[in-house]
Amino acid sequence: MKFSPELQSATLIQRYKRFLADVVTPAGEHLTLHCPNTGAMTGCATPGDTVWYSASENTKRKYAHTWEMTQTQQGAFICVNTLRANQLVKEAIVENRIAELLDYSVIKSEVKYGEEGSRIDFMLQAEGRPECYIEVKSVTLADKDNGYFPDAVTLRGQKHLRELMSVAAAGKRAVLLFAVLHSAIERFSPARHIDPKYAQLLNEAQKQGVEILAYKAELSADNMTLISTLPVVL
Repeated sequence: MKFSPELQSATLIQRYKRFLADVVTPAGEHLTLHCPNTGAMTGCATPGDTVWYSASENTKRKYAHTWEMTQTQQGAFICVNTLRANQLVKEAIVENRIAELLDYSVIKSEVKYGEEGSRIDFMLQAEGRPECYIEVKSVTLADKDNGYFPDAVTLRGQKHLRELMSVAAAGKRAVLLFAVLHSAIERFSPARHIDPKYAQLLNEAQKQGVEILAYKAELSADNMTLISTLPVVL
């Protein structure tokens, strides 16, 4: 996924009200960016970090600029725009870069399913094969080279695990794909120290046939590409 037009850089002053961030450009201009991330963004929003942002030509937007990536003062790149995770995964599936998800002829997005009123991120179909349901989660929380999800208690994430277990029980493929969007992360684990219930459900889901995958993106200010699988340590 190549950024076009190119991202622009600024220095982070502060993130606030969940969806807003103030930055200062190299020319000294102060801007307020839209922050498309509802999470805690632990380690992704330290004042003084470099912010990479996109610009919209939509004149109806109150804030024309969107925070896409953080480059930490330690040099790590992190994609903070959670919408990008699904885009990266879809691109990787279409281009056959996810070995576990090859040879499907149809890909559908945002399909309603489950008893708890959910929408699956992707459903894959192919003649003679069970339907494959894929839930995508963005991973940006890091402790050294360890990556974790979630970064806050997630009742929604717990619901998705229950729904995926029901899919597996019905004889269909259920896949939970963690898109690792932090360049320093080399392995993935559930954040048991943050949401023990989620960690417990993830273990239960794996035992009941839900496939747990973690794929890491190669990140830069120019582009992002989901390229390599990472070990999952439950």
